[in-house]
Amino acid sequence: MRFDDQRRLLVQDLHNLGIADAKVLGAFGKVPRELYVLPQYVEYAYRNQPLPIEMSQTISQPLMIAIMLQYLELGEDDLVLEIGTGSGYQSALIAEIAREVCTIERLEPLSLRAQGILKEQGYKNIHFRIGDGTQGWQKAFPPYKEFSKIIVSAAASEIPPRLKEQLASDGILVVPVGRGYMQILNRVVRQDGEYTVTEHGGCTFVPLVST
Repeated sequence: MRFDDQRRLLVQDLHNLGIADAKVLGAFGKVPRELYVLPQYVEYAYRNQPLPIEMSQTISQPLMIAIMLQYLELGEDDLVLEIGTGSGYQSALIAEIAREVCTIERLEPLSLRAQGILKEQGYKNIHFRIGDGTQGWQKAFPPYKEFSKIIVSAAASEIPPRLKEQLASDGILVVPVGRGYMQILNRVVRQDGEYTVTEHGGCTFVPLVST
């Protein structure tokens, strides 16, 4: 089966599993996941499962990404901060919807590989930083101070304070929180300087590492 056909089937599966946001489904229909997986896993690119990538990291399960993006309520005017560039697949999905994406990766080889793929794919609205994601977007260009949406693709022991500070008013932060194998997906909304946190089920991510 061609990758285009597999991609359409994945979108249908995500819809059947409860993803209703048309913008999110549209992004999954556009981004070729086969480009972001390791060559030995290309045949599995459209299975709804996480896959290994370099440096003992993973490309997340499509359904988990879709759930997180749906909770973000992405719009075309959003400035999004992504913690954990990884393969670059999620960065591409966000960039299909939002105005700009600022993405941080701690592991330089992962960031450089993702940058190469995303630039080859023609994305001009993604900015990269290599460093400690728990500190957010600092000492980086463009010099943004706050973001309408923030997504964290690794498990934090607590909601990172610096990320809360960089969340704009009426902004949304989605982050897995917890220690050990299982975490809870947290959604943080900032309004009038106050933060409202809700929990949205279990998930499994690699730990968020602070350097």
